[in-house]
Amino acid sequence: MLELIALVAFAMALAAFLGGRRNADRLDAEIESLKAEIARLATRAAEDVVPDTAASARKEAEALPTPPEIAEEAVHGPWSQAREGARIFGNVPAGAEDADTAASGAPADVAAAEPVAMRSAESLESRIGGRWPVWVGGLALALGGFFLVQYSIEAGLLSPAVRLTLAAIFGLALGMAGEVIRRRAVPTIADRFRNAMIPGVLTAAGAVTLFGVVYAAHGIYDYIGTATAFALLALVSLATVGLSLLHGQALAGLGLLASLLTPLFVSSGEPRPWVLFGFLAVAWFATLLASRLRHWTIVPTLANAGLGLWGLAYVALAAPFEAPPVTVALVVMILGVGLIWPGGVERETLATTHTGALPAATPGPWERLFTPPYAAISLSAAIVATLLALLFISPAVEAARFPVAEFVVVIAVLAGAGALRATAVYPALLAALGAVVGTWTLTALSGVLAYLDPTLATPAIVVPGRTAMLTAMTLAALFLLLAAAVLTRLAEQRHFAVLWAGIAAVVPGALVGMSFLMTGQFAFDLPHGLAAFTSGLFLLGLVEWISRRDAEWRELDLAAGLLALGSLGLFVVGLHAWTDGLVTTLAIAVLGTGYTFATRLRPWPVLPWVTVAAAIVVLTRIAWEPTIVGPGSLGTTPVFNALLPGYGVPALLLVGCAYFLRAFPDLRARNLLQALASLFVLLTLAILVRHAMNGGVLDSSVPTLGEQAIYTLLAIGASGIFMTLDGGSPSPVFRYGGMALGVLSMLSVLSAHLVGLNPYFSGELLGRIPLFDLLFIGYLLPAIGYAGLAWYARGRRPQPYVMALAVSGAVLAFAWATLSVRRFWQGESVADWKGFLQGETYTYSVIWLVLGVLLLVVGSRFNAKSIRIASAVLVFIAVLKVFLVDMSNLEGFLRALSFIGLGGVLIGIGLFYQKILSSGGRDSADPPGSIATDPREGASQA
Repeated sequence: MLELIALVAFAMALAAFLGGRRNADRLDAEIESLKAEIARLATRAAEDVVPDTAASARKEAEALPTPPEIAEEAVHGPWSQAREGARIFGNVPAGAEDADTAASGAPADVAAAEPVAMRSAESLESRIGGRWPVWVGGLALALGGFFLVQYSIEAGLLSPAVRLTLAAIFGLALGMAGEVIRRRAVPTIADRFRNAMIPGVLTAAGAVTLFGVVYAAHGIYDYIGTATAFALLALVSLATVGLSLLHGQALAGLGLLASLLTPLFVSSGEPRPWVLFGFLAVAWFATLLASRLRHWTIVPTLANAGLGLWGLAYVALAAPFEAPPVTVALVVMILGVGLIWPGGVERETLATTHTGALPAATPGPWERLFTPPYAAISLSAAIVATLLALLFISPAVEAARFPVAEFVVVIAVLAGAGALRATAVYPALLAALGAVVGTWTLTALSGVLAYLDPTLATPAIVVPGRTAMLTAMTLAALFLLLAAAVLTRLAEQRHFAVLWAGIAAVVPGALVGMSFLMTGQFAFDLPHGLAAFTSGLFLLGLVEWISRRDAEWRELDLAAGLLALGSLGLFVVGLHAWTDGLVTTLAIAVLGTGYTFATRLRPWPVLPWVTVAAAIVVLTRIAWEPTIVGPGSLGTTPVFNALLPGYGVPALLLVGCAYFLRAFPDLRARNLLQALASLFVLLTLAILVRHAMNGGVLDSSVPTLGEQAIYTLLAIGASGIFMTLDGGSPSPVFRYGGMALGVLSMLSVLSAHLVGLNPYFSGELLGRIPLFDLLFIGYLLPAIGYAGLAWYARGRRPQPYVMALAVSGAVLAFAWATLSVRRFWQGESVADWKGFLQGETYTYSVIWLVLGVLLLVVGSRFNAKSIRIASAVLVFIAVLKVFLVDMSNLEGFLRALSFIGLGGVLIGIGLFYQKILSSGGRDSADPPGSIATDPREGASQA
C-alpha cells in the first residue's frame, strides 16, 4: 500500500510540474508582448520631444521593473541552472543566453540585481508551495523505496536478488526522471527555487537508493565481494559528484558524503591504506573539479575536513600506521587547492557573486591580504595538512617507522603553495607554524631534555640528534629560498612579500636556534654555526638585492628591516655556536656596532635599529648571567676583572655608535642609542662598585642594598630612555611609561633604600673601601641619577613630577651624607644598636648645615625656588637637632661649638637671602629656566 501511495505521489508531482511548465510558457509569451509594447511606446515618445527629453525617456523605460521571470532568466543560478548544465554538454547553442539577456532589454547589472530583490520579497505561499512539497516528495520517494524492500522481505514475495534488482531499477529510474525533467525544465525555476529543484531531488533520491543497493548486496546478502562493492560504491559517489554539475552544490555534498562513508560500509580484514587514501584522494579531486567549474566554496571546504578526519582517525587508531599514503593524499589536497581551486583566482572574481549589493568600503592592503577570495578552502586545507603533519611526529602515536621525511614533505609542499600566490597567505603562515612546532617536537625527542633534567623520562621514540638537525636545517633553507622567490615579485605582491620577509626573518633563526639548543655541542658546534652564518648572509644579500631592484618601493624599509633583524638573530645563534661566555657577549656587541657603521656604506634606515636589538640581546645575556663568565670564574680583584670588558666594552661601543650617528636623520634611533649608551655606562659603574664592595660576590639569594640600587639605577635609566623616545616620537606609552618607571623607582627609594634595606636597620656591612662602598652605590649614585633625570625632565614632564625627582635625589644625598658620617665614626657597621658618639652627633649638625647651604647656592644658581625651599627644610631640621638633641647630649666645648656654628650659618643664610631677594625680586615662584619649570611656560608668562 505504501509503495502504491509513493508511485501515485510521484505521478501527481510530475503532472503538476508539466502543468506548471505550460502555464509558465503562456506567461512568458504575455511578458514578451508587454515588453514589445513598452519599447514601442518609448520609441514613439522619443520622436515627439527634444533629444535630451528623449534620452530621459529611454532611461525611464530602461528603469521600469523587469518581471521576475525575465530577470531570473538572465542570471546564472548558483545551484542548478538547467541552461548552464545544457551548455556544458553542448545542448544550448553558444550565445543563446546572451541573446536572451539582450532581448529582455535590461542591462546586465539590473538583470542581476532584480532576482536578489525579488527573492528577498518572496511570499510565504512561494516558500511553502514551491519548496516544501519538493523536499517532502523526495523524502517520500526514498522512504517509499525502503518500505517497498521491507515489505517484500517481510512477505517473502521476492528473492533477495530480485529485490535488489528492482531497487536498482527504481534508483536508476529516479535518476533518469531527474535528467528528463532537467532537460525540459523552465529555466526560471532554476533560480527561484534553486535549493528545491525537482531534478536535483530526484537524482539525489536515486543516488541514495543505488548506494543502499550496493551496500545491501555486500553487507547483508554477501552477493558481491569487497573489491566489487568498493568499486561500485565509489562509482555511485563519483557519478553523484559529476551530476552535481547539472543539479547544484547540494548534490555534490551528497556525493562527497557517500564517498566519505564508502570505506565505512565496505570493511576488510586486512587494512589497505593505499587503497583507502587513494580512493579518498580521487573523490576529493573530483569534488574539487566540480567546485572549480561552479565556483563552490562549501563543498570543497567540507571535502578538506572529511579528508582530514579520515587521516586523523587512521593515524590515531592504526598501530602502527603507514605515513606515505596519508602524505600522498595531503600532497594532492595541497596541490589541488594551490593550483586548481581556488588556485590563482583573483579578488575581482568576488564582484560577480555580489552583484546588486551596496558598495562596501574599500579595504586596506593588509586587510585584503588577510581576506583572500575563497579563504575557507585554503584555510581548511592548510589546517588539515599542518595538524596531520604534526601528528606524524607526535610521540602519542605509533608509526611503522618514524615519518620525519613525510613531515618535511607535507610542510615543504604547504610552504611552496603558500609562496605561489598572494592569496595563499594562510598556507604560508601555517606552514611556518608547523615547521617551528614540528622542529621543537623533533628536538625534544632527541633525549637532550632527559640529559639536562634526569627526573624526566626518556621518550619511547628517540630521534637521532643528527636527524633532527638535518630536518631543521632543511626546513630553514626551504623557507629562505621560498622567501627569495616571493621577493622577486615585489612590484606585484608587495605586502605579501613583506609577509614572507617576516617569515624568513623568524622561521630559519628559530629552527636553527632550537636545533642548536637541543642537539648541538655548546663548546663548539661547526654545523650549526655554519648554517646560521650562511643564512644570515643570505638575508643580508636579499636586502641588498631588493634595495637595488626597486629603490622606490614604499614598503622596502619594512621588508629590509625584517630581513636585517632576522640576519642579526641568525648571527647571534652562530656566535653562540662558535663562542662562549665573555667572548660571546663581546662578539654580539661588536656585531651590533658593525650594523651602525655599515650606514656609511648603505643608507638603510634599519641598521641603527639592528644595533639597538643587539644591545637588547646583550642586556638579556647580562640578566641571564650578571657575572658574564659565571660566579666560579669571576675574580675578586676590584674593577680589573671580567665585568670590566663584559659591561664596559658594550657601553663604549654604544657610546661610539651614538656619536657616529649624531647627525643621523632618524631622531628616534639616534636618541635611543644615546639613552642606551647612558644606561650601559651607568650600569657598568654600578656593577663594578657592587663587585668591589662585596668582595667579589656579585649576586646573592639574600636581598641587599647594592642589588636594589642596581634595580633603581636601571629604572632611572629606563625612565630616561622612555623620555628620549617620547621626545623623538611622542607617544602616550613612552610618556606615561617613563613616568611610571620613575614613580616606581621613587617608591623603591622610600621602601627599600630608606627603610627596608637601610644599613642602619639591617646591619649590613658597608665594605672596606671608604667612599666607594655600599653607600656610594646605594645612595650617592641613585641621587646623582635622580638629579640628572630631573634636569633632563625639565620642560619635558609636569612640574610636580620633576620636583619629586629632585626631592628624591636630595633625600638620597641627605641619607648618603648622614650614613657616611656614621660610617666615619662607627666603621663598616652602622647598625642602630651601636648608639651615638658625641663627636658623631655634632658632625651630623655640621653636615646638614653644609648641605643646606649647598642646596641654597644651587637653588640660587639655577633660579629654582623649589631647591631653595628644600634647603630651608634641611636647615630647619638642623636647627631642631641642635636645640633638641645637641643641647641634651653634647657637653662642654662641643655644645658651645654647635650653637656658635648654627648661629653663624643662620646669620649668613639671612644675609644671603636679603641680597638675592633685594637684587632680583626673586620671591615669586620658580622663574623661567629653573630646574622645576618649563622654559616655554616661563617665556609665555613673561
